Amino acid sequence: MEIIKKYGYEDLAILYIGKIERKYLEFVESIQPPYSRAEKWVLIISTMYGCPIKCSICDAGKYYKGNVSIDDMFGQIDLMVLNRFPKKIIAIKKFKIQFARMGEPTLNLNVLEVLKQLPGRYNAPGLIPCISTVAPRNAKEFMEELVKIKHSVYSNSLFQLQFSLHTTDEKLRNNIIPYPKWSLKEIAEYGEYFIDEKDRKITLNFAANKDNPINKDVIAELFNPKKFMIKITPLNPTESVKENQFQSLIDPEDLEHANQLVQSFKEIGFDIILSIGELEENLIGSNCGQHALKFEDGNYVFEEFLAFRTINKI
Repeated sequence: MEIIKKYGYEDLAILYIGKIERKYLEFVESIQPPYSRAEKWVLIISTMYGCPIKCSICDAGKYYKGNVSIDDMFGQIDLMVLNRFPKKIIAIKKFKIQFARMGEPTLNLNVLEVLKQLPGRYNAPGLIPCISTVAPRNAKEFMEELVKIKHSVYSNSLFQLQFSLHTTDEKLRNNIIPYPKWSLKEIAEYGEYFIDEKDRKITLNFAANKDNPINKDVIAELFNPKKFMIKITPLNPTESVKENQFQSLIDPEDLEHANQLVQSFKEIGFDIILSIGELEENLIGSNCGQHALKFEDGNYVFEEFLAFRTINKI
């Protein structure tokens, strides 16, 4: 894999753009202030070259050229790990690897093999893999095998599963995620046998547009708060969000509505995270993108941003 750009801040996030046989992918390493890298280090890797799902809030659907191989998923991880931990001894309290950058991981069976091999490849007691999915209907084989891997390899809160819902309105959810997928009810049913007593709760992720409701009554009717939790984030400033003229339900500069929403879920027994990243991450592109798309013609040059500090092009 050829790295054609490495871009960001050492003390926040670094975005990598990779090229493999004329195909592009991107991956990220980050820390999450106020946590130090010794406390929490997050790697976010691509499982596909682009994505076939074509979510209306994400740019990856504008570029899709197939699945990333097992070797090339490990290539992304190894590049970031070996730079900091050449002996693969990763003494970090929470070492999280998210299969969530470009691509729908449940449509790539290679991800399952990577999950099986991860614990033996690194000396990392704090390893926590994370699968983030929109729950495609044609991923049944993957989801069934994932349960077996979680039980056999990642017991005792060492695995995290996230479902990207974005709204509780099924019709609007189909507009955001125009791909055959499980209903909210089917996701709830899967969670009932996926989660054991000591497991981390499954996260229901909402990156919500103002016009897409998050109805706590719908959530309460379908989902067990002992097995599911809620995560709410602002919309990332992708080109797709701009083109569709979406407005984020969560305004980082005015959290009154967000705090009310958080409180409403707490009142019905759900754990809830309001996740608002550093504004500088939008400039780096570490929590949105996808920058790799812009390299397809070979002529893309990163813009220079003047923000809180000078962007470090490494």
